[in-house]
Amino acid sequence: MRCMEIWSSRYPLESFENEASSDSQDSGGEFVGGSLKEGVFKEVEKQRLLLCSMFVEPYRSEVVYLIAARQRYRAFLFMLQRFAREFSSRFVPTSDILLMWLTHQSYPTVYFEDLRALAVEIDLLKVVTLSETLKEKEFEETKKLWDRAFNQPYEKAGGEVPFKLEGVTSIESPLYWEESGTDVNTKYRSMLPRFLLEACVFVRLKQRIRTLQKDMNRDFLRLQITRCHSELKLDKAFSNFTNDSWEKAWHFYCEFGTKGVMLEFRRHGGRCLRGSSLLDTVSFSWNDLLRADSLTLEKEISQQVNVVTSITPPVQAPYLLKCVPDRVTDNSGAMISDVILKINSYRPQEGRWLSRTVLDHAGRVCFVVRIRVGGGFWRRGSETPSAVKREDRIIEIREGSWSYVAGPIGRAPVQRRWWPLQRQRNLPNKVKLHGTFQQEMN
Repeated sequence: MRCMEIWSSRYPLESFENEASSDSQDSGGEFVGGSLKEGVFKEVEKQRLLLCSMFVEPYRSEVVYLIAARQRYRAFLFMLQRFAREFSSRFVPTSDILLMWLTHQSYPTVYFEDLRALAVEIDLLKVVTLSETLKEKEFEETKKLWDRAFNQPYEKAGGEVPFKLEGVTSIESPLYWEESGTDVNTKYRSMLPRFLLEACVFVRLKQRIRTLQKDMNRDFLRLQITRCHSELKLDKAFSNFTNDSWEKAWHFYCEFGTKGVMLEFRRHGGRCLRGSSLLDTVSFSWNDLLRADSLTLEKEISQQVNVVTSITPPVQAPYLLKCVPDRVTDNSGAMISDVILKINSYRPQEGRWLSRTVLDHAGRVCFVVRIRVGGGFWRRGSETPSAVKREDRIIEIREGSWSYVAGPIGRAPVQRRWWPLQRQRNLPNKVKLHGTFQQEMN
């Protein structure tokens, strides 16, 4: 009876029983109960959409990422247990720590026992929760505390700030992660999947740098990709870094096929020298980072700079295709050239087709697209080409790569599909590959 009295005083509109009896339900009670249930459902739906938008990236379901996130969550609880008494500001978890915290809360009994064993039940009240807007100063204080406890940068690839900072504009991810991370392309074998990862590079100067101040003004770090993109050179001067905090030097998305990144320690030349000299270099391999704890590695450059690189597990990304112009071809698919004439015993090539080559993200040929624009046999001399009527034009897509016979001269692949233009206007074909790549032929 005492419990019922306390419940009635605190929640006068709610029944003490799990299900109200039919005698006690009147029209007003039904309305209140219905509106309350509707409000609860709306709040649950709101939180569900919020969580889905915060953890939409497919790499968050990878086992390697979850293991690394669990290690950082344990470290966060240790930091909370050790410094909560002397820390006046609120603790701000990163997205990977927040994911583990919410997962831990989904098992209430185990969660309560773990908190009681760590004696952090009250300290968790200082942790920022969902849908809260916090000040940038609070996050900076949490980063300093993490650096003090573990001598590591608090942020990492896949572990950014999941909350809205007051006065700071959030940057959306440049990639569209809404689609599934599995390859739905089972039809076109010439198209190979593309895997992307997120990488972060943090830099901090050593406490005691042996170089002179004038040399520091000439020193800089250069980031390059191990494989491909040889022209990509991203420079950061030493003046951008400090010795009391970690600075995020580079944050980018990269394909797994690039193998890794290289960091070069360089120094600008004198007045007569416009280039720079290489003093030291270190490299980070994607495979080494995947095998490392928390997907993070730390290295030292020339005993002057500490560099920490972190990545996310590679996941399949949307296809990236590029169409480039190519040589004109004949009806058989051979390029118009004297080489082909010689192979065919100087028999004239019939028909003319404008050709385009479709390349994937690695520069491999996936398709050859051709459109018929001329007919008849063309010879050098007085003969004129015969244009093809619009209703007789054909778009042809051949799957595969060119078969080269001499240098850049070759033949289109054999496997083909073709559509008359008039039929395309009536029956548009839609091809959807992995969500974001959609081609409409009208």
